[in-house]
Formats: sequence, structure tokens, C-alpha cells
Amino acid sequence: MVDQGKGQKRQEVKMLNRKLLELTGVLNVESFDSEEFLLETELGFLAVKGHNLHMKHLSLEQGLVAIEGLVHSLAYLDGNNTSSKSKGLFGKLFK
Repeated sequence: MVDQGKGQKRQEVKMLNRKLLELTGVLNVESFDSEEFLLETELGFLAVKGHNLHMKHLSLEQGLVAIEGLVHSLAYLDGNNTSSKSKGLFGKLFK
């Protein structure tokens, strides 16, 4: 069953003028504030950084998230040890 899940993983990222970001394939919102969102997606953890960020739409049942604000960067936290990298990100968030 795991093989089937891997074959079906899909994510769409749509950005309009760096002011509206729409994502599919979102499993969970780990944390968020006006400058950074940490999302768990089907393809790994995704950090969205920006200014005046806020959630416009959230539907975890459908895996959809829409974020408004000025987007500065999107970065997947890849690697064999994702949990240690996400802890590093949490450490940065709570300094």
C-alpha cells in the first residue's frame, strides 16, 4: 500500500504576484505567524517565508491551503533526517 501512496503523491503550487500562494497536497500546518509558515506536505516539510502572511483558506480534508501576504521564499526541508531540520526551524522560530 505504501507503493501506491508514493505513486499518487502530488502537489500543486500556484502563486499570483507574490501576494497569494495556493497549495495542494498539504497534510498539516505545523506552525505559522506573520513571517513564516511551516507546512507538512505529501512531498515533505515546506517553509514559506514572507511579510504580513496570513491564512486565507484552509481545508486539511482536501489538502488545500491559501496564504496571503508578501512571499519572500519557499523552501522544502529535505534530507534523511527531516525531524532534526524541523527542530532547527522551530528553534529559530522560538528564539
